[in-house]
Amino acid sequence: MLEVLTGSGLAASAGLNAYIPLLLMGLLARYTNLVDLPSGWQWLSNGWVVLILAVLLAIEVVADKVPVVDHVNDVVQTVVRPTAGGLAFGAGSSSETVTVSNPDAFFSSHQWVPVVIGVLIALGVHLLKSAARPVINATTAGFGAPVASTAEDATSAVMSVVAIILPVLVLAFLLGLVAFLFWVLRRRKDRRRERQAARAAGFRV
Repeated sequence: MLEVLTGSGLAASAGLNAYIPLLLMGLLARYTNLVDLPSGWQWLSNGWVVLILAVLLAIEVVADKVPVVDHVNDVVQTVVRPTAGGLAFGAGSSSETVTVSNPDAFFSSHQWVPVVIGVLIALGVHLLKSAARPVINATTAGFGAPVASTAEDATSAVMSVVAIILPVLVLAFLLGLVAFLFWVLRRRKDRRRERQAARAAGFRV
């Protein structure tokens, strides 16, 4: 069960920022004993891969904080984040960490299953993030973009660490994302109702 929570936390983290969980796993595997990647995922700790992920993360951090550019970035990331989520779930659920000592016991027969699960989790979180950003930008005249992006990056980083060190707490993060989904849907409905009321008032005038 801990393997699923670790993978789910890393995949959800990738849905917010594709590069943070992969970079964190690569760094921890390369420089600490907190993560022991299986042979199929050793490439994540390669120095060149770590460097490339760091550069991509820097670009993502800047692009996601600029109104309009963040929307274009979200469109591009529709492919990148789910892919990263699949990789993060696959690597995380298959690795030995401080909380998972026998990862092969859960996904031993179907190695593709965790990757598909990770893709779906990251895609769901990405779609939620993409739906929320226009609402935030519209209600704050664009000034909320850097604040929301910083919060998303921080959440991605914290969730990645928690998924590896204390995966049980991933449940709290996932419940928080569900609550945020309901908030976004309610705000979108309110905005639609306000636009309809404004149109109706314009016709009456």
